[in-house]
Amino acid sequence: MTQRRRTAVLPAAGAALLPAVALGVLLSLPAAAPAQPREASKKGAKTTSAVPREIQTKTLKNGLEIIVWPDHDISNVALYNWFRVGSRNERPGITGLSHFFEHMMFNGSEHHPPGSFDRVMEENGGSNNAFTSNDVTVYQDWFPRSALELIFQLESDRMCCLSFDSTVVESERGVVYSERRTSVDDDNAALLDEQVMATAYVAHPYQFPVIGWPSDIEHWTMADLKSYFRTYYAPNNATLILSGDVTPGEVFALAERYLGSIPAQPPPPPVATVEPPQMGERRLVVRKAGQVPLLEVSYHVGTPRDPDAEALDLLRTVLTTGESSRLYRRLVDQERAVVSVGSSVMEGFDPGLITFQATLNAGRDPADVERMLYQELERLAKSGVTEEELTKAKNIHLASYWQTLETINGKAAALGQYHVIRGDWRKLFDGPARYAAVRARDVQNVAKRIFDERNRTVGILLPLEERTTGGDAGAKAGGAR
Repeated sequence: MTQRRRTAVLPAAGAALLPAVALGVLLSLPAAAPAQPREASKKGAKTTSAVPREIQTKTLKNGLEIIVWPDHDISNVALYNWFRVGSRNERPGITGLSHFFEHMMFNGSEHHPPGSFDRVMEENGGSNNAFTSNDVTVYQDWFPRSALELIFQLESDRMCCLSFDSTVVESERGVVYSERRTSVDDDNAALLDEQVMATAYVAHPYQFPVIGWPSDIEHWTMADLKSYFRTYYAPNNATLILSGDVTPGEVFALAERYLGSIPAQPPPPPVATVEPPQMGERRLVVRKAGQVPLLEVSYHVGTPRDPDAEALDLLRTVLTTGESSRLYRRLVDQERAVVSVGSSVMEGFDPGLITFQATLNAGRDPADVERMLYQELERLAKSGVTEEELTKAKNIHLASYWQTLETINGKAAALGQYHVIRGDWRKLFDGPARYAAVRARDVQNVAKRIFDERNRTVGILLPLEERTTGGDAGAKAGGAR
């Protein structure tokens, strides 16, 4: 049986979505898909923003959206089933339920007992995975064309008739609790990130960890599970994407046959809470066993639907992508202050964060690293980026864009990301033009707006061995600019 590879319990890191077209999460998905990469066709290599005519869509009477992008170069298919549910839909007491259903959807339904979903799929040449984020839960299938109808049978059974066997529920509860210990509690970077998220958001449910708080994991009830599943895993809350060796007609027919009879449910309650503007710097210090200090700095930003979303992407690329990026040159090459430095941008339905993470060299003072980080951010906000930096950043995004669309997996994931998160899959094909239109002053204006000390949350993890200097480091960092 395939080992399930969980991928989305780190909200901030998981938000670094594809640089060129908000799809970075796609490039970091598990390499489980069988033989999807192909050589780019000559017609596919043309840089045009025209929407491919072969893409067709349909919405069933029960509200299920279906998007199909045929690609007959190989006899495989990629299927992504996007549910609009993540940790932002949870509340105290039931945090982590979206991620829990990521597990449960593979653990038994009316016609497929626990374990058979993976077994049947693998016997027919397929594989699968899933991920949960703050905003969505996505189930992925990769399979040969010959298994197309079988996959629709499997997907139908777990959407309409998921099993809630108490023994399986308790077993998976233990699995998730163990996963939390290994992926968060025992991972210093993940633990610091969780604490920064919980501090940066004081009102909005983005403050909840995707994997859930420990006490909530322990106390979900069967009533909680059934109510949550009925509300959020209905066809009218899902978008089904297929790319590969299929025709729209056969996909729509199979969808009608196997999914069309599943009843719609009342629309889920909207997330009405709006995070208020941050009015001052927030700081936290975590003291935990570890070898070196960690630093994480986050600033509130907008959504991927904002007009300056591409400028923000390019800003992040100039700062942290590659060894010629500004923060790498300053912190790693010149100062020898950190082992690594990176960044991520949350991209979801509501305003997110841009986050900078650094792993310090042993003996380096977090306050000094923090000061140097702010100097570089302020330099960019004051003086802007060079045309050479901007051109390089655009080239990186454009290359990533076309590399993603060379595979059926990339196509399916990209369509879903754009349709569900950005509101329209057609926007995918305007990506190159939107990035080309960004000017140096657009990037500078974004930096001026977001790199405000009142808009940032700072997290420092200090190894327990440095407890005697931890207070001084925190105090020094507090005054750094």
